[in-house]
Amino acid sequence: MTVEQAGTTNPGDAKYPPGSQIEVRDEEWLVRNVGRTKHDGDRIEAVGVSEFVRDQEAVFFTKLDDVQLMDPRRTKLTCDDSANFRRSRLFLEAILRKTPLPQSERGLALADSFLLDSLPYQHRPAQLALSGRNLRPRMLIADVVGLGKTLEIGLTLAELIRRGRGERILVVTPQHVLEQFQHELWTRFAIPLIRLDSVGIERIQREIPAGRNPFTYFKRVIVSIDTLKNTDQYKHHLERITWDAVVIDESHNLINRGSLRNQLARLLAPQTDALILASATPHNGDARSFAELISLLDPAAIRDPERYAADDIKHLFIRRTKVSPEVHEQMKGQWADRGPSTSVHCAATPAEEKIFEELAQVWLPQNPDKSSVSESRLFPYTLLKSFLSSHMALASTVDTRIRTLKAKDDAGAEAELAALRRLNDLTFVMSETDSAKFQALVEQLRAIGVGPKSDTRVVVFSERVQTLEWLRKAVPAALGFKGKALQEAARVMHGGLSDEQQMQCVEDFGLADTSVRLLFTGDVASEGVNLHRQCHQLIHYDVPWSLIRIEQRNGRIDRYGQAHRPQFRALILTSEVDGAKDDRTVAERLLEREDEAHRSLGTAEAVSGLYRAEAEEKSLIQDLLRGRTVDESLEGTARAAATEDSGTDFLADFFGAVDASGTDPEDADADAPPAPADVPRLFTGTREFIDEAIREVFPDPQRQLELDQDPETGLISFKPPSDLTHRMKSLPPDYRREQRLHERLLVTLNRKLADLSLVRARESSSSSWPEISLLTDLHPVVEWLTDKVLVRLGRQEAPVITADVEAPTYLVQGIYSNALGRPTVVKWMAVSGGEVTDDMVGILRRAGVGPTMANPLHRHDLDLLSSGIPGALEAAERFLRRHSSEWDQALAGPIDDYKRRLGDWEQPTLAGERTKSDLADLADSLLTTGRPMLRVLAVLDHTR
Repeated sequence: MTVEQAGTTNPGDAKYPPGSQIEVRDEEWLVRNVGRTKHDGDRIEAVGVSEFVRDQEAVFFTKLDDVQLMDPRRTKLTCDDSANFRRSRLFLEAILRKTPLPQSERGLALADSFLLDSLPYQHRPAQLALSGRNLRPRMLIADVVGLGKTLEIGLTLAELIRRGRGERILVVTPQHVLEQFQHELWTRFAIPLIRLDSVGIERIQREIPAGRNPFTYFKRVIVSIDTLKNTDQYKHHLERITWDAVVIDESHNLINRGSLRNQLARLLAPQTDALILASATPHNGDARSFAELISLLDPAAIRDPERYAADDIKHLFIRRTKVSPEVHEQMKGQWADRGPSTSVHCAATPAEEKIFEELAQVWLPQNPDKSSVSESRLFPYTLLKSFLSSHMALASTVDTRIRTLKAKDDAGAEAELAALRRLNDLTFVMSETDSAKFQALVEQLRAIGVGPKSDTRVVVFSERVQTLEWLRKAVPAALGFKGKALQEAARVMHGGLSDEQQMQCVEDFGLADTSVRLLFTGDVASEGVNLHRQCHQLIHYDVPWSLIRIEQRNGRIDRYGQAHRPQFRALILTSEVDGAKDDRTVAERLLEREDEAHRSLGTAEAVSGLYRAEAEEKSLIQDLLRGRTVDESLEGTARAAATEDSGTDFLADFFGAVDASGTDPEDADADAPPAPADVPRLFTGTREFIDEAIREVFPDPQRQLELDQDPETGLISFKPPSDLTHRMKSLPPDYRREQRLHERLLVTLNRKLADLSLVRARESSSSSWPEISLLTDLHPVVEWLTDKVLVRLGRQEAPVITADVEAPTYLVQGIYSNALGRPTVVKWMAVSGGEVTDDMVGILRRAGVGPTMANPLHRHDLDLLSSGIPGALEAAERFLRRHSSEWDQALAGPIDDYKRRLGDWEQPTLAGERTKSDLADLADSLLTTGRPMLRVLAVLDHTR
């Protein structure tokens, strides 16, 4: 291949690396990102450089537009008259920052630059995604409740963005954690997501042209799974869009084949490169269901969905518990150990004893010769659980059952209807004073310190909406709240609320300056919601008959970042009635078993071998009907799960295959700290780059930006120009509006200051969004300045720098790509005397190029230096070709391994064989192909 060929720009053939300049429609553009489409060639996102289109954003397709990549032989050399060659150094640094890390780079580049504690265990998922064991970055993060899965997802997405593989991101979560997830990714990582809840999508559709796809309006969005699962409404939009990365939180809800959530997952999985699933409870005990989940990540990972081993999926799955040595050691001082689960016995009142007696004699008789009044074997336990929640819940259950039986008009139901009416009469006369649990709750809250003059907060869980609504109205008054405080002291949250209402409940409870002291919530808050910011006290008003659900509830306050020892209480209603099944029968024993399992195993999930809260409760009730105890039920289901034909307790098998640190024990370097990514830099850090970039782009920043910098705190304040304001449309709208970002931006490189601002936001009643954001390398301000630096040079220009070199030295960028247009090899070469003599960063440092160098303003012979460009490009090309096979080996090994596994994957159906063929083609497309892209970046010329 000749240099002339390397400069050829036939559509779909040439590569357009981010940071390079192209000519389209007689204007110059700076490439920001490139992707491959199915029908229209390369999709190029660019920003205008030439005067007429400066700072305008555009998208071009190489089969629709004539896209000309500048011929490297025609590079125009220009002298740099800036102080200390600042313009040249900034230009080179900007190119380094804009160029995606190659596919062969497995180390983490950004892990320690964000607003979070340095915990290597949280880096493991990103390392797994980039390890090369996967064909694509696809995995299930299954760490138990509270370890920080959102942070692990953020780190993984950040690394994908740095590799040019995270431009278009879709995050799908339950509706009540939308804002929480969005908040974490922006405040911690500076990754903006636009929240498209049901209201948000309707608003977008009103604003955009008719027929326009709402999911292309913003490139990084977060959507509720409850909104998006309506595939009939959104399918035609989703089918027409390809994502770089899709994240699905609480992904255990996807496994039921044929469900709307499963249909959504099956629609999205083929449309994305990276797929990240997250769930603390990923396994339901059924081999085929779990295989269904894993097949979303890699259809060829499991040959037989009925029988497989942990070793088959170790490259797709990572799971740790709080007691894993890696986690426990790193968490010292970051996560207080949990306290015991305390049972608070509440002796039933006379009114409650009458109900216990009615239930024991009529509905749940101990005498085997006496049958229940109900034809349904399970309904009596529904009554019992309702009563153990509250008399209000029991009344609602009774009323619903009466209406159901009346609608059937069944003469055989008269006895049950009569019994239901007796229960209704018994509950009708009850009040707060007749509820032992209510009185105990008020006493416990007072003991904890909840009251009008206290800031103490408590979350109270109940399974029944009627109980929650009743407590919300009655408890604050009983605690002495009056007037406005009476209305504001408590919030209630359950699945009957809209997504906006649920998110508002969580936000109000998490802000220190709000008047909320009590959150009464159902189990909608038991998955994914952070309630630990201002709270370390939790009370189970009623106890779910599931170890998993108890653990999920406790995990709302027992999680990473909890500064105080979490305290748990459960109200246990007791009865003196002979044969009464009070809370000691089931609830208290389950509390004890969950606590034992958490301390010994780190999770209670595998105790029963059922892995699903619903299955646990159903199995337990059936065993109670057979006369078994809680312990007998748990042990029996565990034995049954271990001896099923499916062959294995897969979670236990997985723990056996992966050590406590989450690494593969067969890896000889598993215990060694991972090597960071090799990321070349000319500047000591982002701070130095930003300081010099502002001085270069804005000669009078105080006037042009109203810039104010505090050297003591590190706060940077300025008025954003219009082009930056335009970019900020991708930031969360609530954040932009509340912080008035169009008027003033407050940013910092001081992590302590950014963290303090985040803490203050949580203590504020006005907004949970911090005033000051951390300038990570992903921050829009840093990206904006980087682009501004790049366009300081004209079309296809390269600066000449006076440096300590013996002969003219040409700095050349060389990039090999795969068929998808992603870099596989990136080399920064220094060419002198017709040979590659060094790497670019090394020669710059040895030649004295840096912030303290002087610019002597020498007059260089530009014509003579330009005549050496073709020879330098030929030398760079020879160097790349000579080593290409060596670099290919690092890529080819994992791909060959995958294709061997794929060859063993036998598929009896035509659809299966088509999937196999598609995966084989995908594997081949990841290998280096075609010729390298060459670009002259600068020339070092010796002094005369």
